[in-house]
Amino acid sequence: MLNGLNAVLATIPSPDRGVWYLGPLPIRAYALCIIAGIIVAIWWGERRWVERGGIKGEVTDIAVWAVPFGLVGGRLYHVITDNQKYFGPGKNPLAALEIWNGGLGIWGAIALGAVGAWIGCRRKGIPLPAMADALAPGIVVAQAVGRLGNYFNQELYGGDTTLPWGLEIYRRVTPEGREDALAGVAVDHTPIQVVHPTFLYELLWNLGVALLIVWADRKFRLGHGRVFALYVAGYTAGRFWIELMRTDEATLIFGTRVNVFVSGLVFLGALVYFVLARSRGGREDVVAYRAAHGPADTPADTTADGAPVAEAPATERNDAVDETGLDDIGVKDKKDSPESVKPE
Repeated sequence: MLNGLNAVLATIPSPDRGVWYLGPLPIRAYALCIIAGIIVAIWWGERRWVERGGIKGEVTDIAVWAVPFGLVGGRLYHVITDNQKYFGPGKNPLAALEIWNGGLGIWGAIALGAVGAWIGCRRKGIPLPAMADALAPGIVVAQAVGRLGNYFNQELYGGDTTLPWGLEIYRRVTPEGREDALAGVAVDHTPIQVVHPTFLYELLWNLGVALLIVWADRKFRLGHGRVFALYVAGYTAGRFWIELMRTDEATLIFGTRVNVFVSGLVFLGALVYFVLARSRGGREDVVAYRAAHGPADTPADTTADGAPVAEAPATERNDAVDETGLDDIGVKDKKDSPESVKPE
């Protein structure tokens, strides 16, 4: 037990459990947090995509591809980097499939999720970098929401602390008397340990990254994947130092957690892309891209969804430009005639 526990002035209590049961059906807080995060990412991404000239509903269409790919990728990364939990003497390899017990690696989720998004964007004639820029703030907020699941699971914490915001860890026991932090219930609320809530540090850091990239996007009109690159760089910068504080079991390289190395490498890659993509100019014109790169089976006089294009009366065209968000992607004067509107 932590020495000097009685001297702690204030601490953060943990939930007494992370799973509730409706009859035989388990309701897991971790899963609910992941689902809530996905909903937030899609909702905010949809709004940002429409503001950039996209069509409402397209983010949901892309999510149908990106979310399953991302979940598979996140689990694969976790199983690969924490293989000692599932393979070897006395281990159960089938437990690697039990995603409901926690264990999703953000690196695998983003990498394979991007593959799914690329497939969806190709099918819809959408520029992937522009879609990634629209989704970036929602993704990092979704990660913050997902970290609440770690709070319920009593996982992803650091070393002992006497700081006022230390996290209380309880002993959880199943009805059969087996200790289990995920499936058990706290036998009492006397903490066996008070630790750094590194999941909370990451949650707050992620919200700060979301604010940063939204501000930078509005001020500098970022495009061509630079918002997404800034998100990746910002997230990995925080993950680097937070990972160094964690004390839970992890794969080590030269005595250092593997995710410390991954964070550093991904940060450098994102920073290089952010700088190099500047040469591609300002924010891309999604409408112009769609016209030039739409799905092969979409006739030129129809939209990407197959509906006939209806030309607006000349007196209404300037208002139409406003509503589709073209003034946000290169149109400097809303009074310009349609003929003078050219993509940057």
